[in-house]
Formats: sequence, C-alpha cells, structure tokens
Amino acid sequence: MNNLDSTQWTKQRNQQWLRQIASYLLLTFLAFIFIAPILFMIVGSLKPDELVLSEASTLKAFIPQQISLQNYRDVFERVKFEKFLFNSLFINGTIVLLGLIVNSLAGYAFARLRWRGRSLLLIIVVALMILPLEAIAVPLFFQFTFLGLRNTYIAQIVPFIANAFSIYLFYTFFADLPQELEEAARVDGASPLRTFVEIIVPVSKPVFATVAILTFLSEWRSLLWALMITIDERVRPLPLAIATFQTLPPTQWGDIMSFGVMMVAPILIVFLLFQKWFVKGVASTGTKG
Repeated sequence: MNNLDSTQWTKQRNQQWLRQIASYLLLTFLAFIFIAPILFMIVGSLKPDELVLSEASTLKAFIPQQISLQNYRDVFERVKFEKFLFNSLFINGTIVLLGLIVNSLAGYAFARLRWRGRSLLLIIVVALMILPLEAIAVPLFFQFTFLGLRNTYIAQIVPFIANAFSIYLFYTFFADLPQELEEAARVDGASPLRTFVEIIVPVSKPVFATVAILTFLSEWRSLLWALMITIDERVRPLPLAIATFQTLPPTQWGDIMSFGVMMVAPILIVFLLFQKWFVKGVASTGTKG
C-alpha cells in the first residue's frame, strides 16, 4: 500500500512538474511575442540603415552585427528632436500634475461629501468613461479654434485635465478608507479641504501613483488631437513628430527606429521607476467597489 501511495505521489509530482515546464515555455513564448517589436526597434536603431530591412526576415533582425550610433545623430541633425521632447514632457507633465489635483478632489467629493445631485453626477462620470475622444474631437476643435487657442499648449492640456476614469479610481479608493482617519480632524474643526490635504493625501500614495502613470502613458502616445490642433513644429509633441518624420525624404529606417527608441524610453523609465506603486495601486483600487 505504501509503495502504491509513493508511486502515485511521484507520478502526480512529475505531472505537476511537466505542467509547470509547459506553463513557463508558453509564457516565455508569449513574452517574446510581445517583446519582439521593441527588440527589433532597438536593434534596428543600432544598425546601418541598409541592414535594417534586409535582415528583417532572419534572426539577424534581433542580433546586431554592426553597432553604430549614427542613426541617433542623424535624428538630431534632421529635426529638432529636443524641442519635440520638451513639448511632450511639458504637455504631459502639466496634464498629470493638474489632473492629480482636479481628479483627486473630485473623487474625494464623491466619496466623502454629501450634496444634492451627487449620485446622478457620479453616474454621469461613470458613463463618460466609455466616451472616446473621437466622439468629441470635432466640436472640441471648433471650440478652441473659435477661442483662438489653436496651435497652443493650452489647447493640448486643458481638455485632458479632468478625466472620468481617474475620478472613478480616486472615488473607489477614498470610499474604502476608514472614516476614523478624518474624525479627529473634524473634531479639531478642520475643513474638508484641510482634511483632504493633511490626512487623506499622505495615505493615498498608491492611487496617486497609479493615476499618474496611467495618465502619462495614455497622453504620451496621443496622436489624433495633436494632429488636429497643431499647425507647426513650435508646439508639436513626439507622437505627431515621428508621424511626420517618417515621411521626410529620404526614408531612413534606421533613423525612424532611433526616433522610436528615444520616444519609448521615457515611458519605460517612468513605469520602471514607479512599478511598485503602480502594482500596489492597481491592487488596492481594482479589487474594491
């Protein structure tokens, strides 16, 4: 009996071990599928231009034979990349900063304050989460054109400060915070704003980090609105800049790959720096409600 139990246990352990190996192999394959385009872009940016496409159909596409930084130098010589980078950093940084203030205050008002029309307005905010930019882009364009704000930083910042999804994330997080945190402040006569700043904000770092990262990632790659509202290079962000760069003659695929690497690098750096807070924030907001 003991021998049978031992044999069965060994068989089950081997089956479990095989399933784990199969799972790791599948996950490794899927990871390579997702990483392959980024790896191809990075390797292509380090190759001479004539080798980028000629080696694209072989494994050499992921293994640089000749490493050169000439493509990166070409980008700075052909266009004002530093200006486009500044534009994107300024626009996105301002949206993130002002968005954290506006959306967190709105989320706190929905979660803690009681006022007439609160429930209806919250339903409207939730409904606005499914409304894409494409649905309001044209009337928004005519509005900013009428105000004389086309081709400005303001036109690229103001429409994206208040965000329904960010408000909802803040709302779900604040709604589940213990109210005991605020009772002492109320007893001392603190206003709701002071309570929010001094009590709520210090314990809400995960949700602030989550909203900041999601907003930055979303706005960094935004192309449609910049294409509609900007005219010249003065306020042109990186997504529109790379779209126009690849049409500049002559077509240099190595230069395009280099432009892409420098455009993707900031969002990878931001995500890696705040990955811990992002995962913690998603876990704390996504499992509540």
